[in-house]
Amino acid sequence: MIDVKLLREHKELFYDNYRKRFMDPASLDRFFALDESWRQKLKAVNDLKHKKNEISLEIADLVKSRGDATSMKQAVRELGENIQKLEIELDSIDKERSDVVRSIPNLVHDSVPVCKGDENNTVVRYSGNAVVNEEDVKYFQENTPDGSIFSVTKNRAVSHVDLLEKLNLIDLARAGKASGARFYYLKNRLVKLEMALMNYAVDFLSERGFTIVEPPFMLNYASMNAVTDLETFKDALYKIEGEDLYLIATAEHPIGAMLKDEILDESELPLRIAGISPCFRKEAGAHGKDTKGIFRVHQFNKIEQFVFCKPEHSWDFLEELLKNAEDFCSSLGIAYRVVNICSGELSVLNAKKYDIEAWFPAQGKFREVVSASNNTDYQGRSLNIRYRSKNGNQVVNTLNSTEVATTRMLVAITENYQQPDNGGISIPKVLIPYTGFDFISS
Repeated sequence: MIDVKLLREHKELFYDNYRKRFMDPASLDRFFALDESWRQKLKAVNDLKHKKNEISLEIADLVKSRGDATSMKQAVRELGENIQKLEIELDSIDKERSDVVRSIPNLVHDSVPVCKGDENNTVVRYSGNAVVNEEDVKYFQENTPDGSIFSVTKNRAVSHVDLLEKLNLIDLARAGKASGARFYYLKNRLVKLEMALMNYAVDFLSERGFTIVEPPFMLNYASMNAVTDLETFKDALYKIEGEDLYLIATAEHPIGAMLKDEILDESELPLRIAGISPCFRKEAGAHGKDTKGIFRVHQFNKIEQFVFCKPEHSWDFLEELLKNAEDFCSSLGIAYRVVNICSGELSVLNAKKYDIEAWFPAQGKFREVVSASNNTDYQGRSLNIRYRSKNGNQVVNTLNSTEVATTRMLVAITENYQQPDNGGISIPKVLIPYTGFDFISS
């Protein structure tokens, strides 16, 4: 949520922010109209209260002198009724204004490219040595910085769906029968590989100073609405019928809500937390996309990085979270690129967001596996999380980043580590101590 004081004092800054986001400023117009109406009614209420107090003092003087105060008492009653009526109107305006404020997006950082469309995201860097089919070389070179290292092959990698089904590692047909589209059964060594990814990620972040937390997998309306813009995103969430509960779409949400309405000591910051949880998403806007396999699904496991910090440290932490995720991908031997997300593609919470897109050789393209965001004080203000400082209570900044979403990384490993000569899948070296095996075969 935006700081209303900042909004009032820097009106044009916010109109410019809407232009950067390619958004209709109707909600901004509505806020300023409501705010002006609220101020006028507040002044009217205060004026009437002042007048009522003056008359009440006069009545007291008349009573002392045994004068007739009947008409004045009637005037006080009428003033009280008018005040009550105006205060009801004032509360109604204030509620609507508060709802509108929640829809006003965060200020876009100056380093964010002003554009819209995923295809216009700015490539920051590339890392690794991707194996690229000769038919995909042009795409690869157009979508990576000059001088990027890659190897060319004439052989197209097998899709993860075909290979995992052949190796008896997934069962999509029975999952479809049991639950519907975008569900899956993981089987045999693929289950162990997923557990290895999660255990490795937990150890990886523990060594970097993160507290590991398994949060609740459901949140009530008040918490979910504070941590995200629920009215905008509720169609993407699963609601528990008959209960004031939603299944979480990411551990970011319960981790953020964990400190809701709390005041921290300055010495407690920063807080680095790694949330481990399943994630549940309707994928309502993904009709027709990735309908086969486990890349885009309704349920998956994820390790999420989350930071609560002071405002002056948040931009350094964005780079830290991104580096953690990059180092994790590099340790797995997965080639990737980092992109700076366009202003028109940011969520209302984000001041800036990076994506890490891994190279998927069977698909011949880069696909998102990590999102790292700085929400500055926007989310912290909605959650009412503050810290004590010498300048009074301040709103915390919050940041979050994927460390690993297991199903997408399983797809990346399947496509990048498959062995054409024997039809199996090699295991990344860093995961072998966790799996207990170095190869998956039929």
